[in-house]
Amino acid sequence: MRSFPAPALHIVDALRCAAAADPARAIAFQGSPGANSHRAALEARPDALPLPCFGFEDALDAVKDGRAGEAIIPIENSQHGRVADIHFLLPESGLSIVGEYFMPIHHALMAPGPRSSDDRIEAVYSHPQALGQSRKYLHERGITPLSYIDTAGAAAHVAELGDKTVGAIAPAIAAEHYGLEIIEDNVEDAHDNMTRFVILANKPTFVTVEEGKPAMTTFIFEVKNIPAALYKVLGGFATNGVNMTKLESYQIGTSFSATRFYADIIGVPGDPAVDRALEECAFHSKELRLLGTYEQARKRG
Repeated sequence: MRSFPAPALHIVDALRCAAAADPARAIAFQGSPGANSHRAALEARPDALPLPCFGFEDALDAVKDGRAGEAIIPIENSQHGRVADIHFLLPESGLSIVGEYFMPIHHALMAPGPRSSDDRIEAVYSHPQALGQSRKYLHERGITPLSYIDTAGAAAHVAELGDKTVGAIAPAIAAEHYGLEIIEDNVEDAHDNMTRFVILANKPTFVTVEEGKPAMTTFIFEVKNIPAALYKVLGGFATNGVNMTKLESYQIGTSFSATRFYADIIGVPGDPAVDRALEECAFHSKELRLLGTYEQARKRG
């Protein structure tokens, strides 16, 4: 159970028992029951059995160990950027990206009840992403943000504390799960707050994408440490007409001398233009690793 808060344990236990009875149908997610990842798992795979895991690595391990057929991980948020360090976790896991899911994110401020008009929230627990997405709201009200490993876990922790001055920012369903009172809905700073999730499985990198449907390919690469290497890599995609929709850099190790890049492109290997672009990328790189080809959940461009 790792460190799930006590109010969440009986729900975690029930969900884990159901998943253990049919692992192929299970979809692992990070967080306590009621977290946004739990909601995403239910929406993206309505027939699956959600399996709560304490950390992102635990969710990936559940797939590797055969306790779940898939995992769903938040990768980026429209308002607050990168969510999970999938750049580090996915290559090490040996899993492949087989799908993506976009979900609007709405946060509620909740706290132990019953409450009176004199009760004031002084601090709130939540995941750092949710705190960042509600930064203005909290600042304007002088509420101190406190980090917790996930949103629903924060709600369960607040329920366990029982302090009316301490609240949580979490999906509204978490208030139902843990007996909290919703003080205000939709406390996120942007009305179009959106998170992109990726769905991972222990399958070959290339999955069949129905002909005529737009597809994405995700990969990582490390350019050679020579002038203009990245420029030449990007030029290969430009001259071949391949649209790169995402490019993020991150450091490898502590030397700060090697940079790895995480990229999404529109298209599939096997398409001549994509193959030529990837071949040029490989030529100018120390390493190129494909992480998955999958159908677009939302049209780019």
